[in-house]
Amino acid sequence: MKELATRIRTLKGSAIRRMVGKSYGMDNVISFALGEPDFVTPPHIIDAAIKALKEGKTFYTPNAGIPALRDAIADSYVKRGMSYTRDNVIITVGGTEALLLSALTLFDEGDEVIVSNPYWANYVGLATEMYATPVLVDVDEKNDFMFDPEELEKAITPKTKAIMMNFPSNPTGALATRENLEAIAKIAVAHDLYVITDEMYHRLLYTDDAFVSLAEMPGMKERAVIVDGFSKTYAMTGWRIGYAVGNKDVIAGMIKMQESAVSCVFEPVQLAALAAITGDQQPVADMLKKYKERRALILNGLNTMMDGKITCREPLGAFYVFPNITKTGLSSEEFCNRLLEEQHVVAVPGTGFGSNGEGFVRLSYATSEEKIREGLLRIQSFIRSL
Repeated sequence: MKELATRIRTLKGSAIRRMVGKSYGMDNVISFALGEPDFVTPPHIIDAAIKALKEGKTFYTPNAGIPALRDAIADSYVKRGMSYTRDNVIITVGGTEALLLSALTLFDEGDEVIVSNPYWANYVGLATEMYATPVLVDVDEKNDFMFDPEELEKAITPKTKAIMMNFPSNPTGALATRENLEAIAKIAVAHDLYVITDEMYHRLLYTDDAFVSLAEMPGMKERAVIVDGFSKTYAMTGWRIGYAVGNKDVIAGMIKMQESAVSCVFEPVQLAALAAITGDQQPVADMLKKYKERRALILNGLNTMMDGKITCREPLGAFYVFPNITKTGLSSEEFCNRLLEEQHVVAVPGTGFGSNGEGFVRLSYATSEEKIREGLLRIQSFIRSL
């Protein structure tokens, strides 16, 4: 038999799934691994999908998505001061497909794509699947895991095609400042680069300031491809619906790729998303309130219960903490493997998000306060056993 494609032979699996897989068969497991809300999708969203099914809306839709949903998404950006129309929007099977279509549309073999280190694990895979070269730029805890503009510019070569970025960040929970985004935008314009900005967590913020998108910066409307979706904000992970917003040529290219990938997104799911974005927003506020309480709980526990062996900066978005475990003397992999074996607690090693994640672990607090309290006690026991 001939070998499988190079992209398959070189692609690495997810550290998140690997750690979850190791927990299978164990009893009494506390998992901080998956970035999945533990809330059920709000009833009015479910009702919209049921209504669509009962009305027989079970046929193909346009590759780009139904016009009503594309209009609603475009309008949500207009309200934030960004002038998009439905022609700037494509509906996708989750944010992950939006990222894939972005890569298919923008990257050629030999292109270089700048990615922060640490990064959400799929970014490097998306570049290498297109036979592009991911170029990692270290981002550090002392700089709140934002790009250092000088280091970013040093990484640019004549082959650089794009930057991939994610704020609020998975895995760190970091949020870029307006000043930092302005600096990135100036670099992108100066070097004629696209920027894929993954804003999946933009409604999950713990500051009093409104979210700022890179696409708002001067010169970036034509260069930025915004990736977003409904999974995290509306507890719709299993519904698999996301979208991308960008300049019309890029979106048109993504629509062509959509035809060959999944053809279209199921209409009842799109109508559920329409109900989400245009309907009652109180469930979002309620979920965010719970996340704030969980965030305070896990931060306090990590910073006060671990005898100084773990420290954790305050994340400003998403639902992850990225505690520093270097004082334990263990590597990230050793820490997570032993924590699972000895305490049945699932955490994800920071190295699962790039080499610069060494010395950190990722914990998701998209779980109940009861489980967070129990998990913290087990982590404390583990620390004291070292």
